[in-house]
Order: sequence, then structure tokens, then C-alpha cells
Amino acid sequence: MEKEKLVIIGSGPAGYTAAIYAARANLNPVMFLGFPSGGQLTTTTDVENFPGFPEGISGPTLVEHFHKQAARFGTKMIYEDVIKVDFSSHPYKITTAEREVLADAVIISTGAAAKRLDIPGANEGELWQKGVTACAVCDGAMPIFRNKDLYVIGGGDSAIEEATFLTKFGKKVYLVHRRDELRASKIMQDRALNHPKIEILWNSAVIKVEGEKVVQNVTIQNLQTNEVSKREAGGLFFAVGHTPNTNFLKGQIDLYDTGYIKVEPGTTRTNKSLVYACGDAMDHTYRQAITAAGTGCMAAIDAERELSARGLAD
Repeated sequence: MEKEKLVIIGSGPAGYTAAIYAARANLNPVMFLGFPSGGQLTTTTDVENFPGFPEGISGPTLVEHFHKQAARFGTKMIYEDVIKVDFSSHPYKITTAEREVLADAVIISTGAAAKRLDIPGANEGELWQKGVTACAVCDGAMPIFRNKDLYVIGGGDSAIEEATFLTKFGKKVYLVHRRDELRASKIMQDRALNHPKIEILWNSAVIKVEGEKVVQNVTIQNLQTNEVSKREAGGLFFAVGHTPNTNFLKGQIDLYDTGYIKVEPGTTRTNKSLVYACGDAMDHTYRQAITAAGTGCMAAIDAERELSARGLAD
């Protein structure tokens, strides 16, 4: 069984940044990219808020740049999913369907998946990323959404945050909620109820999205009266939560009830020494490419320092 100084599980901005820093520190990182590799950026069209690209860049192209930079410094990349880890004894065992490796240190950057509803017209191959998205902060400033009626699905704090953010760009923002009361905190509810550009559609659901090349209409059903109305729309935003990709870690490191990885505040250290977490797998607040990259940098530095302190970096 092969033994490595550092194994990175997952890719995306966090994993690739960790790999770049670790490789430059001569830790010879091995990276299991997972499938699909690259994280949520691979399903994003235009990225306009990542520094260094004033004209914007497509998500897949940005991931390609990350990949080439990590490879340039010698990161060994393996296109396999990690299905199991054993952190009960050191060195740690990492298992895929194809192999097992031992690692002195592990960085987890498996990300999170935005929850989406199966609405006709809103799926892959239809209008997903053509006016349908799951991140208003990432995509809301794009020209296609400006001065249009925009629809946000959800009733929690995140949904209200997304709706409030979209009021900067949209003509009107409609918050579509299945119930007759919001799940959000009182202060967030007040923000939505008192905002002149936000209207809440109570007891309602989006049942269809239509458009030729981009979103043009949504169909809303009132769940109490069953009344159906077709409305003009410039965009539809899912704000129904995220699911961190951490199921394989249960029982190995400390997780929150929501599945996000617990880390020591101000660091990327988990409750297991020489195991670190970065990116959306541990960040349930910001969930941006640039913040994920920042925590990837932190994880690599944390790992290098601890490996060096234990005489394992050489």
C-alpha cells in the first residue's frame, strides 16, 4: 500500500488551492478529484466575481486554470471518488473503488451541492444556468437578470438574503414559499416583509419554467386554491439549502447535524490531528469560490506547519 505525506480529497477552488500551496511547499500532494471534478464551478457559466478576470470567465475554464496550475507544481491527480476513510489510527487510510493509500495528513475539500427542485424546464439540458440558478450572490449581477421580475424559491434566512441581494438588480423579486409563514429568523422576516421590491407569494410553488434560450416565464400554483398563473420572469433562483458532500466521513471526524465539518475557529483543523477541512464542506455561511480558495490556502499552510513540527514534512 502506497504512503503519501498529504492526500487532498476533492477538487474545486479549495482543493486546487490547497494543492498549489502544498506542492510549492514540497509536500508532494496526491489529489483525489472526485466526480464530477471541479465542484460547483463546473456547472456555472459566467464567473464575474473571481479576482483577476475583469471580463469574467466561464466556470469550467476557471477550473481548467486551477488544474493546470496545480499540475505545474507537481500535484499528482487521480480521477477517483474516495468512498471511505479510516482516521482511527495514523497514518490514515484512504479508500477508493480502485485503491487504498496511507496518508500522514489529509485535507478534505469535497464541497457541497445546492439543493434543487425537480421543476419542468429548470433541469440540466433545459434552462439550468440559462436564468435558473442556485446562487444569487454568484449570478445575480449578470445582465440577463437586470430590470426583470425575479423569483426565489425558499422561506429561510438564505432565501431572504438572496431575495434582498437581487433587489439591487431586478425590477421586482418574488419570494415563492409553500407555507403561510416563513422559517427565517424574525429580523430576516421583517426585512423581507418591509422591502418595497420584495413580494411574498404564500402557499405557492413554481411548477414550470419556460423560455426559448433563457428564462421568460414561470408558472405558479397556489397550493390552497390550486389556481395556476403564468408570469413573466427573467430568472429563477433556488434557495432551499445545500448538502455538504460528507456522508463518507460520518463517525470519523466531528460533523454538525447539517453535515458540515466542524473546524477549530480561525483554522482548518478538525478534531483529528493532521486532518483539515476547507471550502464548502466546512463553510455553511459564504459558499463562494474565492472564500473556498482562501480556506484551501489555510488548510495547506496548517498541514505544512503541523507536518514540519512532527518531522513528517521531509
